[in-house]
Amino acid sequence: MTKREMYEQRTEEILAPIIEEHEFELVDVEYVKEGGTWYLRAYIDKPGGITIDDCETVSRRLSDILDEKDYIEDAYILEVSSPGLGRPLRKEKDFKRSLGEEVELRTYRMIEKRKEFTGILRSYDEKTVTIEEEEGGMRTFEKSDIALIRLAFDF
Repeated sequence: MTKREMYEQRTEEILAPIIEEHEFELVDVEYVKEGGTWYLRAYIDKPGGITIDDCETVSRRLSDILDEKDYIEDAYILEVSSPGLGRPLRKEKDFKRSLGEEVELRTYRMIEKRKEFTGILRSYDEKTVTIEEEEGGMRTFEKSDIALIRLAFDF
């Protein structure tokens, strides 16, 4: 397990009782470096959407515990936010929740002269994702070929 994965896992463990107490959902935790600065991000959600007050409540509680446990070696910025409309499907619960929904999918390499696909998420397993395209055809992708998959949203 990498240092990054360990930080994310410990943070998820710390967040679990806070999230449960408020009946939120922990969507994801990530520890990433952007522009020379480390960020510890927690994405939370609830039916009807997360408010700024919800983020503040979780952030304050999490920050206090992180200060007490002090297991992250680097200086970092803590962010707690909603996953937003364009949140990627990463975990099994994301795929499960999105079955029957329209998704956008981008691949690392060209498949039949394109890298972007849209369709209804019909099935998934550990290695593959199957969508039903607008034309009615089913298309299965290896997860290792998928750069991004997220719910489609129209404006």
